[in-house]
Amino acid sequence: MRPSVPSAIRVRRLAPSLLSADFAALGDSVRTAEAGGADAFHLDVMDGHFVPNISFGPALVAAVRARTRLPLDIHLMIENPLQYVEAFHAAGGDTLVFHLEARDDPAEVVRTVHRLGGRVGAALRPETPLSAVESLADRVDQVLVMSVHPGFSGQSFLPEVLPKVHAARALVDRLGTGADISIDGGIGPETAREAARAGATFFVCGSSVFGGGEVGANLRRIRASVEEGAGGAVR
Repeated sequence: MRPSVPSAIRVRRLAPSLLSADFAALGDSVRTAEAGGADAFHLDVMDGHFVPNISFGPALVAAVRARTRLPLDIHLMIENPLQYVEAFHAAGGDTLVFHLEARDDPAEVVRTVHRLGGRVGAALRPETPLSAVESLADRVDQVLVMSVHPGFSGQSFLPEVLPKVHAARALVDRLGTGADISIDGGIGPETAREAARAGATFFVCGSSVFGGGEVGANLRRIRASVEEGAGGAVR
């Protein structure tokens, strides 16, 4: 079991998703978002099997690592995470987030990432119940609630996942682990407010940051909404 952390200690962080950035100028996107107030970067890894798309590999993670000192949150939307966690950790990934619906034994993925010295997160598709993570909840550093179906950027937020966010928050607080409750998919100012109200602490935001307008201003708007929502968080 991870050491107990007071539930009142909650740091809320914004992680721009580089899947929505300009791939032709990815280094510039990273620098602009970091200067604009990003707390971390989120990189989606897709294998063409677990989800239909194919995206980033370890080489791109290493390239981003060379351009920022912010934490890198690596979302492994892949069927066999155990095959790749070492490579993504070595490339500079700080938190490796795997899907509970993947083929590998979740407990073994958690043990392997922690043995490597990394942080580990467990992700749930919108239709996956919170009960799927309960046996691991005292050992993970993050619970990621997907608010869209994984595999494509630009989807609309699914509000029906908010009760799951609230339940995940209650579970982590009861255990006292201090694990992040992450939300990913369709996150902008309005939806970030609702997710924060439900208890999310880590906000993956893609199109709302890189899709138009000044990146720093976009991040400030989302952060203001997060703090507003957290002020009225459901207990």
